Amino acid sequence: MNIVTLALLLALTPAAWQNPQGSVPTTTAPNAQSASPNTQNAPLSQKGIERIIKEVHHELVMLPFYGVFDNLAYKVSPDGTVTLLGQVSRPTLKSDAENVVKRIEGVERVDNQIKVLPTSPNDDRIRRAVYRAIYGNEVLSQYALRAVPPIHIIVENGNVTLEGVVARQMDKQIAEMQTKSVPGVFSVTDNLRVEEEGK
Repeated sequence: MNIVTLALLLALTPAAWQNPQGSVPTTTAPNAQSASPNTQNAPLSQKGIERIIKEVHHELVMLPFYGVFDNLAYKVSPDGTVTLLGQVSRPTLKSDAENVVKRIEGVERVDNQIKVLPTSPNDDRIRRAVYRAIYGNEVLSQYALRAVPPIHIIVENGNVTLEGVVARQMDKQIAEMQTKSVPGVFSVTDNLRVEEEGK
């Protein structure tokens, strides 16, 4: 079962949602399907799964408090179960995500495994500092212009994970170097995917 990473899909075209079987297994799209009234509890068709993937993506992107310090991912099972994954900086985002996905036609069950990051003034400081270091960089500043910037900054106990998509390998390297330059950062995990590698 593949996992759809929301930050990744923000950079993909609708056609790519159909089959984003790219170079990173944990950030590729799963199979989803829609159940018709006469076939409840029957496995979803591939077409139905793809519809649910698109609808889940749309609903999560539209969440009012979803932002650059959150990482949402999900997978859709043929039985209509949507598993929500990732990390969020505010508890309400976890419950909001579950509530909007529950309402999608064909979704039988939601398994909400989203982790709420612990409250920490030091982590908040690191989030702001890493944001400035990345999006204030001359090369990376272009990414700040999007509604939800594609480089997501997940901070837990001083450890930073970068999630999302960048256009070039050089941008991935710069983002990692900028993050490592922030005082108080203990470790950096760079999970950024490069668009050109998936083509």
